[in-house]
Amino acid sequence: MSSRVAIIGGGAAGFFAAITCAEAGAGDVTILEKSPRFLSKVKISGGGRCNVTHACFDPRELAQRYPRGERPLIGPFHSFQPQDTIEWFRKRGVEMYTLDDGCLFPVTDSSQTIIDCFMHAAQAAGVKLRANAGVEAISHADGVFTLTLAGGETMQAEQVLIATGGCRVPAMGQLAVSLGHTLEAPVPSLFTFHVDLPWVHELAGIVIEPVEAAGVGLTETGILLFTHWGVSGPVILRLSAWGARKIAELDYHFPLTINWLPERDVAAELATRRESSPAKLVVNTPIAPLQARLWEALVIAAGVPRETRWSELSKALQHSLIQQLTRTELPVSGKTMNKDEFVTCGGVRLSEVDFKTMQSRIVPGLYFAGELLDIDGITGGFNFQSCWTTGWLAGNAMAERAAAE
Repeated sequence: MSSRVAIIGGGAAGFFAAITCAEAGAGDVTILEKSPRFLSKVKISGGGRCNVTHACFDPRELAQRYPRGERPLIGPFHSFQPQDTIEWFRKRGVEMYTLDDGCLFPVTDSSQTIIDCFMHAAQAAGVKLRANAGVEAISHADGVFTLTLAGGETMQAEQVLIATGGCRVPAMGQLAVSLGHTLEAPVPSLFTFHVDLPWVHELAGIVIEPVEAAGVGLTETGILLFTHWGVSGPVILRLSAWGARKIAELDYHFPLTINWLPERDVAAELATRRESSPAKLVVNTPIAPLQARLWEALVIAAGVPRETRWSELSKALQHSLIQQLTRTELPVSGKTMNKDEFVTCGGVRLSEVDFKTMQSRIVPGLYFAGELLDIDGITGGFNFQSCWTTGWLAGNAMAERAAAE
């Protein structure tokens, strides 16, 4: 079997590249997917709603949302950015809406809408789809790629795009390595923190905004969510992304400091409370926006007895409470990946790829797109946007190369 263009990986980047390539006029484009289903990660993304992209339309500002890949992505985002993504889907019948935080979703609130759009577009463009067709080995000689599929079948192609997704283990990047590329060591990004404190677990489900979270030399501000195993929410996910390598080096054990009332004069607010409510119990009079259960837990953790009234709060206990409200230390002792979504930092070394075309600088006719590259964004639709952008660039470049041959 042969194909002019073989796309290894039937996920977001692979489909976007294949559709772009075929629609640009390259005939005989084939997607090879090792599993029985295409676009499985798209299916579960955003809790099944699919956060397609983010309403950030300045290329340089957009690139700043990527802990790995910021500088190389500036040029690509000038070519294809979120506004182009919105228009791409609109032309194919998919409308988006934007949340207050900038995240864009299909108006149907269903990832199946995105999957159906891709399947229809691929079929309309003549892209061949092969499931259960994992590529186990690849070689290149005399301008031709030979792919060995599961079961021993071989296939030849003039051009190959590898878009197999984040290499959570080095073996997932082995095809690129076998062709001479280098992998940056993969480590998880976008994960939640385990905190083995009973009072934290008892607050599971509580959301607080904004908090300031600091650890491993980094500080982030945003929404925090208590879970049955520790803490999560956008502020934690961003911290995990920017600190991914450092946190991995620490084996996911480090102190996390939380300021529950950032940019507030907590000492002054406690003094006001003492004057306005001297007879009330400290434990029963929370400072907004802290919920009653969280306030109670922090007061107790500060060593303030339950029966203490504001008029009875000593200077020592007041100092302890201020410290607890502004510098709660949570001992992180592990991680959990964000739902069923796996994002890793690490992958094909970026210096080995031409970001004008996504073509390998080592092997002519070899291209990369998506999370197999050492690119990862913070939560909010940024990882999908890098898939669309790199897939679009690669698809057009492969079509142009095919036309020139």
